[in-house]
Amino acid sequence: MGGQVSIPEGVHVVVVGGGFAGIAAARQLKSRGVPFTLIDMKEAFHHNLAALRASVQPGFAQRTFIPFAKTFGSSFVQGRVENVDPDRQTVILQGGREIQYSHLILCTGTDGPFPGKFNAVSSLEASVQKYEELVEQIQAADSVLVIGGGSTGVEMAAEIKTEYPEKKVVLIHSRIGLADPELTSSVRQQAKDVLLEKGVELLLGQKVSRMSELQLNKTQKNMKVSTERGETLTTDLIICCTGLKINSAAYSLGLKDSIDDSGALRVNQYLQVHGFSNIFAVGDCSGTQKPKTAYVAGLQAAVAVTNILNSLRGAELKVYSTGNVTMLLAMGRNDGVGQFNGYRLPRFLVTLGKSRDLLLWKSWKEMQQTQP
Repeated sequence: MGGQVSIPEGVHVVVVGGGFAGIAAARQLKSRGVPFTLIDMKEAFHHNLAALRASVQPGFAQRTFIPFAKTFGSSFVQGRVENVDPDRQTVILQGGREIQYSHLILCTGTDGPFPGKFNAVSSLEASVQKYEELVEQIQAADSVLVIGGGSTGVEMAAEIKTEYPEKKVVLIHSRIGLADPELTSSVRQQAKDVLLEKGVELLLGQKVSRMSELQLNKTQKNMKVSTERGETLTTDLIICCTGLKINSAAYSLGLKDSIDDSGALRVNQYLQVHGFSNIFAVGDCSGTQKPKTAYVAGLQAAVAVTNILNSLRGAELKVYSTGNVTMLLAMGRNDGVGQFNGYRLPRFLVTLGKSRDLLLWKSWKEMQQTQP
């Protein structure tokens, strides 16, 4: 990441959001000696890649939360950002606290239903407990309905069926193709094959009706769920893995002229937000194409930090480009599918590389802490 550089007086970078993009940016700012503040709602970094396993394995959730303060000290502030004021170069937190910035990196990510996403003001203990409670609900259910066959739904169904092979697991998806459309067709077919091998029942090309009325993440024996085709499903537990949206609440007012129709921030080739040279957007909230993955978030964070430093010393800015899609799906701890730089990988390599430990070791190492 390079050594420390001479930083002009008055430079203070604020990083909003402590997901994979946010901690990547914060680590690089720290290593370069750049004054910064990292803001996140949670007390601990959430290694979201392991969120679904934390939902099915007792005791696993503790390993997926890494305290921010132990790594970043007083440069970490816990709170919810309610607005960005670019005229005053200020970030406003819930409760009224204001933090000044010379440069701003927005890494607010996406929001969606628990357990795939967990965006809430929360202590480490409360965060862990929320996942442990879902483990108990899954254990109490004889049958589970997973709604949504994107990458999260595919991984969720596989995790449940791997950990509890005796349970009936049904996955319903509105499209015929499973997983992320950015994946090659052969990888998406492999994902389907793995689910079928594990015994997951698939209902493809169908939607659940009256979604808003469903009771999610709570076991209740023999619940009835209707599809839009008029079929009735019976299940004990419903887990929703659909409805991801850009988490734009922090900047929707102050940067409203820079937002696209999805809620993402429009950026140029240097990841600068439209209309601003000192505001960058990286990760899921950045209006760049390609899948929203932790891998891409890390690449973008490096470009944003480099461009802040380059702008301070009058150097040429670095252009961001992703190349071909890299994405790995953990299909339970004993299987996986995916591709690297556009090329399909053997299942055993994905299992070794991601599925067994879900790259937890990497986050603990990068946060310079010891995994419990």
